[in-house]
Amino acid sequence: MPEDPRVRLSLKTLSAELRATALRRVNGEWGAARPSPPPRSLPNFPGMRRRRRRSVVSRLALVVLGLVTSVWLASAAGVVFWSHRDEAEPADAIVVLGAAQYVGRPSPVLKARLDHAISLWERQMAPRVIFTGGFGAGDTTSEAAVSRRYAIKHGVPDSAIILEDRGRTTSESMRSVAALGNAWGVRRVILVSDPFHMMRLGILARRFDLEPYTSPTPTSPISANRSEAWKYVLSESVKVPLAFVMERRNP
Repeated sequence: MPEDPRVRLSLKTLSAELRATALRRVNGEWGAARPSPPPRSLPNFPGMRRRRRRSVVSRLALVVLGLVTSVWLASAAGVVFWSHRDEAEPADAIVVLGAAQYVGRPSPVLKARLDHAISLWERQMAPRVIFTGGFGAGDTTSEAAVSRRYAIKHGVPDSAIILEDRGRTTSESMRSVAALGNAWGVRRVILVSDPFHMMRLGILARRFDLEPYTSPTPTSPISANRSEAWKYVLSESVKVPLAFVMERRNP
């Protein structure tokens, strides 16, 4: 039986429609790009902003704390280093920092400083000795005057002694020493005090345009007491950066 042409046409039409349908399905499922979802925005709550600010402040506080701790540790190391450093060499004068006196007699701390200064004098390290130290509360004589009497008793001539009896602090004493130095032609000075005192003394002396050479007393009763010595070292480790800042601001 011959094939009906209409049936062949219907099959071709059906086949074309099926291919077109399959192609549309493929293009719809894999060919066309899917739209990306809209970006998610974080909620802008006041509490979240406050936490963010606190985080920034906390980080800044940690940085500042780290810097302060580093400066303090460096300062403490410097105090210990200079406490063991004796720079004594020929100079214009030996400067002895004052300490407590008891009714005209030097305290053990002051006596140790005076003995070291007299030893330097006997070695002819300088032609003059400057004693510092003012009047304490209720005192009738100054630390400098007590030091002078002790030195004369141990062989230092009065003509070689200069008194600075106005200063009540290390800074005040060094300022007065600098003023006396201008009048007496003294610039190169050997500084005598307890070991823990050396680094700050050198800084203050340079601040007042002196040329310092530190020489710590080897018989300090404070150094003999380890716990007491560390207490003074820690105290000086705080004072040294302050003295350094003052030096930089007031050269």
